[in-house]
Amino acid sequence: MIRSLKTSPAMWCKVLAYVVLLTLIKHVSSSEIQASPNTNATLPCNVTLSAEGDNINQSLIAVSWVKNGSEIASFGKAATQIKEGFSWDNADFVNGDFSLVVLKASLDLQGMYECTISYNFTILHYSNVTFTIVAFPTLSIPHQWVVLETKTQLKCHADGFYPPPVSFSWTKAGEVIQPPYQVEGELTPDGYYRAVGNLTFYPSHEDQNVTFGCKVSHSGHYQELDFQLNITRPSTLGLSVLPTTSKNSPLTLYCDVESFYPEEVSVSWYQNGTTLPDLPVTEQNPDGSYRTRRYYTLSPEQRAQRGKVECAVNQPGLVNPVSNSVYLDKLDPQNEAPVLNNSAKAAVAMMCISIVLVFLLCFGFSWRRRDEKQKSLSVSGIILPPRVIVGQKGRVSLSIEGRRVDRVQTAWFLNDTPIFDTSLAVSEKGPLLLSRGEMGYYKLHTQGPLYSSKNGTQQLISSLTFIPQISVHKGAVFKCQVSYIGKDKIVEERVSEKFTVLSPPEVSEIQLAETQRDKDVISLTVRASHFHPDVITFRWFCQGGELSPVASQASSSPRPNSEGFFSAYSQCKLPCTELEKGAMKVWVSVHHIALKQPITRETRGFIRRPCVSEIVSSTVSQDQTLGCEITDFYPPNISVTWLRFREGEQDDGEEEVIKGGEIWGPIQTEPRLYRATATLKRRATNQEKIDKRGGIICRVRHCSLQDPVEKHWKNADIVAPSIPPSISVCWSSEGVGVFSLLLNGGHPKAKLQWSAGGPTLLPLVSNETEEIGDDGRREMKSVCALEMSTSLPSQTNEPLKRRTNGYAIKTKAAVTDPDIEGIQYIDENVDEENNTIDRDEDSTSDVDEDGEKDGEDDPSALHINKVNLSRAPKENERARLRVCVEITHPALKLPVYRTWTEPNEENSSTA
Repeated sequence: MIRSLKTSPAMWCKVLAYVVLLTLIKHVSSSEIQASPNTNATLPCNVTLSAEGDNINQSLIAVSWVKNGSEIASFGKAATQIKEGFSWDNADFVNGDFSLVVLKASLDLQGMYECTISYNFTILHYSNVTFTIVAFPTLSIPHQWVVLETKTQLKCHADGFYPPPVSFSWTKAGEVIQPPYQVEGELTPDGYYRAVGNLTFYPSHEDQNVTFGCKVSHSGHYQELDFQLNITRPSTLGLSVLPTTSKNSPLTLYCDVESFYPEEVSVSWYQNGTTLPDLPVTEQNPDGSYRTRRYYTLSPEQRAQRGKVECAVNQPGLVNPVSNSVYLDKLDPQNEAPVLNNSAKAAVAMMCISIVLVFLLCFGFSWRRRDEKQKSLSVSGIILPPRVIVGQKGRVSLSIEGRRVDRVQTAWFLNDTPIFDTSLAVSEKGPLLLSRGEMGYYKLHTQGPLYSSKNGTQQLISSLTFIPQISVHKGAVFKCQVSYIGKDKIVEERVSEKFTVLSPPEVSEIQLAETQRDKDVISLTVRASHFHPDVITFRWFCQGGELSPVASQASSSPRPNSEGFFSAYSQCKLPCTELEKGAMKVWVSVHHIALKQPITRETRGFIRRPCVSEIVSSTVSQDQTLGCEITDFYPPNISVTWLRFREGEQDDGEEEVIKGGEIWGPIQTEPRLYRATATLKRRATNQEKIDKRGGIICRVRHCSLQDPVEKHWKNADIVAPSIPPSISVCWSSEGVGVFSLLLNGGHPKAKLQWSAGGPTLLPLVSNETEEIGDDGRREMKSVCALEMSTSLPSQTNEPLKRRTNGYAIKTKAAVTDPDIEGIQYIDENVDEENNTIDRDEDSTSDVDEDGEKDGEDDPSALHINKVNLSRAPKENERARLRVCVEITHPALKLPVYRTWTEPNEENSSTA
């Protein structure tokens, strides 16, 4: 060995080189690299390949970058490849730098990247780098006006950040007014997040020109956006008029706008709802607010129109303008004395003095009586609207006449609950007067005082607009109390009559359907809903005259729903042959007190149930098309919905509705018969993985179908289950027979229907359970229990019953453990009493609907079906019990039947 080392120095050098390389092998710990979106990021991977003075053969180097099991880049003898979106520099490999550059970083490039470096098939280095995206949010605060001393909510928007969450905080003049709170944010379609921070407060005078700030923290990075508030101070208005010397001269009005902020305001003039122009002039008050007086001169024609003059001020930040109105009769009375000369004035003055003296002499002792006469009022009754319709505005009004109605005030009540004007704060579509006393939509109106006669009598009209609701106004009355301003005494009180709240019915179209018992008879049904009161009438007609309904909920008093509305239906039937003529027209007329005209619905023709074929599949290129034929239906209105099963073993779990389905047609094939084709196109990418467990449903709806028709399609093969040759039977000591059948495998699951009786069979209730067997295949166990009884003269009148204090027969115990206590096979035990029972060959079996159910409190207990067999007219003859189960499956062209027949009496006795 020593001699070989001396004679082979080259071999010795190679061994030393490999030893040096092995000492350099190390595991680099994991690292994390973060980058902003659309920037380049370098994923480091470095290793020292050799000691000083040694040469490295680049052809022996092998490098591999892998992400989540997928190779990103590789370098070696075979080939060099790198995916799009990445880069590296091969020249740096000899220096031990194998870093990978991520170009234009995006969210889909995040993950763990693994770097492996080997030299001459020996792994020198392995490391992993976790690459993540960090996107800082962009802040914005919507510009808005805030109203002084009014609840305000500011919003700070943080958009385009990743990963969540972010923290919001608010500052005022550099001081924190709301501490940081965390918001997860909402995912946007581009994969990034957005969030909104809210600040609720009441602006004050001190907040003007103060800097507020929204501060957002994200991934250790802080951003702050400063702003100032735009505060509006609502103004107060005063409306006055400049005196004039003549009724035919122009009249100048002015509106004092006081204590508003900021300076920019818009003042508008209105006369009887018509806008009038103005010229603004503003002045500043000592407290920093402004004031202005706006004039408007009415022309003689405008002055003669009289009516109401209104001044409205629009200010930034206010939703509704501030307004004040007054009647010209109050500002500009028309009964002023004409302008007279001096002599005329003197004569008038003397005349007035004389009249006053006469007045004092004649009526000085009756001033109290005159004052009471002037205060007397004539109050009308409350006028109700002719029709009170749910959801439509209604108005109640009251008229007051007297000499001092300008000093009169009114108060309205619903029953005994006061009503306030809520029209500016509550939407008309919102709730009305609730049970706990909250107000809904009510608007109070006062019109007048108006001069109604030459003797100075004035008229005042007080009214109330409301939106009726059944739960609030049904059986209610309105009350109005009349009093003088500043006085607590009620002068007059009026109470309205009870009114009926009406709601017109919503009437459906006529629905046609074939009757279950007679396919030659068509039922026509119409439904009315959301009406009040409950009295409604349906009248059916055809071209030959009036029809008589066979079923109607309107004849009996329908019950109201939770909102107080009623619903009803009416149905009539016609032979199918009459409707198949096509020209037969049938219509129904719905009459209700809320309808000015009855609602009519009509139909022509007949209906025919559609025939739906199985789903077929065809694939062209990468596109797969599923389709099924729908034939022989009428009317042509039909809808098709495609659905996808969720992945799994269950067959009855729908996952989602598939979009993209189309219907070709309907096209007429024969008179009053149509056909159509439903198709669904989808890409075949990863089709095997998608359809490995799931499936597709084609659901067809038509007016002739009570339940939609469904056709199933699956990519997997349809396999029939393994069916045993006979039914397993066991009897309990209480006279209950347990029949069971075990199906192995199969896809999809099979459907079973049990029945029992003598010459005829009636359906029974069974229990099915599914489990996975030892071989991994699905096992479905179906168990049906029944109790057989008979009515014989030799027996007592008490029917055969199971012991109510006994245990319930469990499904699993009856099938898996036949030797359980109280259960034994029918061949091993024969009841001697049953051998003496004669049964009728022509007897019929029936399921006792009133039979007891064992184990109602235990979901695992079996339902006991009771089968009655009566005796035969001849002695020693009886009908034998038959139990049959029908098995249907898509893989079976015809159903499979398994039958158990009760042994005859001779065989039973000899056994």
